[in-house]
Formats: sequence, structure tokens, C-alpha cells
Amino acid sequence: MDKPQNKYIAVAYKLYTAENGESNLVEEATEERPFQFISGFGVTLDAFEKEIAGLEQGAEFDFELTKDEAYGDYEEAHVLDLDREMFCINGHFDHEHIFKDAVVPLQNADGNRFFGRVLDISDDKVKMDLNHPLAGQTLQFKGRVLESREATNDEIQAMINRLSGEGCGCGCGSCGGDCGDGCGDGCGEHGHHHHGDNGGCCGGHCHS
Repeated sequence: MDKPQNKYIAVAYKLYTAENGESNLVEEATEERPFQFISGFGVTLDAFEKEIAGLEQGAEFDFELTKDEAYGDYEEAHVLDLDREMFCINGHFDHEHIFKDAVVPLQNADGNRFFGRVLDISDDKVKMDLNHPLAGQTLQFKGRVLESREATNDEIQAMINRLSGEGCGCGCGSCGGDCGDGCGDGCGEHGHHHHGDNGGCCGGHCHS
């Protein structure tokens, strides 16, 4: 069955990683700050949307996504040594934003945006992990549908604007909830943000 299109959905949930019979809470979207999205735009994981989009307002849910349904395997090929000069502004290294364990926005040659975590900084290289923080994990979502209705034309247009680079510019669900109405809030780590081709990436805040 096709997924419902253009539905405005708001959910509160707790996200756990499930491993060896143990569950660890990694993220929570509260009723006060729910995760919001419009179905059919590809802003959330397909398997997540498929589970949620058919539910009515008030419905509770509890489901798991395998690593293949979520963020795939952790791949060493996505750990890259990037030239330190890529993270320089006006000839000076950006110490304010680039430090060990910092999560920074990157962009590849095709214009795809994604995030990387700084593993190490040397005299001439920055080691960056482009794997999603939840790569290789089975995810468990427990929560409730707060709202599920047809999206308004204004909400749909706002989503189109965000996906085309207007607004927060990072894609719904990876911006930490600062995008305003209709964008992901509380989605943080699970983020629903797929990495594009990692070749030729550059610091999102650097301009040559």
C-alpha cells in the first residue's frame, strides 16, 4: 500500500537503541516539542514514516527498525582525512567550531549536505567520521501520535522551501528543531538525514 502523501504529523516518542536484549534511551521528542513532518517528502526514514503515517491521532506505537531499515552498517570508508585548510576562514583555522567530537555541517561536490563528527585534528588533517551516529544500531521507537491531518498548502510550501535550501537549509530533522513549524524537532540523532556521496566534501561554513 502506498504511503499517505502530504499528511502533517506530529509525534512524541522515546528512541532507544536495542542491543543484546538491552535498551538505551538516546533521544526524546516530548509533547511540548514533538517531532513534526509532512509525509511523502522523504524527510524521515522510509520505514519510520511507513509505521507512523497510517496511524490516527492519539494512537500509541512501539516498533523496531533494523539497522538496514535505519542507518545501515557502520562503514570505515566513511571515516575520512580531510585537509585542514578546508576548515579555515580568512586563512585561520576555525577553532571555534572545529574541535574533537564536534558535529559540523559538510557539503559534497554535488551540493548534498550532511554532518560529520571530528575524531582528530593534526597539523595538516582533520579526521572526520561521516557515519550517522546510529549507524549499525537497531532502533526502537515508543510514543504517541499527537496530530495527524492533511497538511495545509502553506505548510507544504514551507516544506518545499526548506528542501530547496531556503529556511534552515539543513533538511527537516537534522536542524535540532530550529526551523520553525513543520520541521523536525526532537529528532536530533535519528535525524532522518541520509548521507549523500561523501566524495569531495567540504566544510559547510568554508568558502574558497
